[in-house]
Amino acid sequence: MSSQPAPAAKGHAAPGLAYNMAGITVLLLLLAVGAAYLIDELGRQTRAAVPALTDGNPITQTIAGRELAIPTSWFRYGEQLRDGFTNQIDLQVMLTASDGAALPVNVTLLPRSRVRTSASLLDRVYVHQFTGATLGGVPGLVGKPMRDENGYAGESVWYDALSPNPFVAKCLAAADGAGSEQCVRTVYLPSGMAVVYAFDATALQSWRQFDGEMAQWLSRIGAN
Repeated sequence: MSSQPAPAAKGHAAPGLAYNMAGITVLLLLLAVGAAYLIDELGRQTRAAVPALTDGNPITQTIAGRELAIPTSWFRYGEQLRDGFTNQIDLQVMLTASDGAALPVNVTLLPRSRVRTSASLLDRVYVHQFTGATLGGVPGLVGKPMRDENGYAGESVWYDALSPNPFVAKCLAAADGAGSEQCVRTVYLPSGMAVVYAFDATALQSWRQFDGEMAQWLSRIGAN
């Protein structure tokens, strides 16, 4: 007996899978933020100093063809405290919020090939997962909750609807409902590498100065 051929896959299945994989990657990063903060707190109990632009004692590392001189106090993980080549650098810097408070921002430097920018995912992935509701509370940003299906339960996207290259951040509510919401923003740098920012959702109130302040830290080590 001859077997029946399998029905052909729809033409849009492959691109859809690729975009879903991109969304899953960002989700995994978000889920890692909570664990990262716990590890950070344990590590920071042994050192009182907060990262500062004036810090010294640099480690020299090369990533994506770029040599960076990074103060030791900026590293999140002790195992990265070594000179040489690497494909990922995990740091913590500080954002001065609009109310003057200093908020920690976790910074991960990567080759561009490993991530997509949040702005590109907004049009290609996120907008197709929005519900009809709109969130408020962050002046200048549009907040859109995402559908619970396709792995987006408890997630939302905040973006500047007026900019051709918008500020975009994807946020995830705490699993237990008690902790604070955590956000992730990915951008490409002029230097040729990518940076993933992970931060508490309260920092969204300072979104207009976010990239400018981060640029000061990145320029300090030669990453921008």
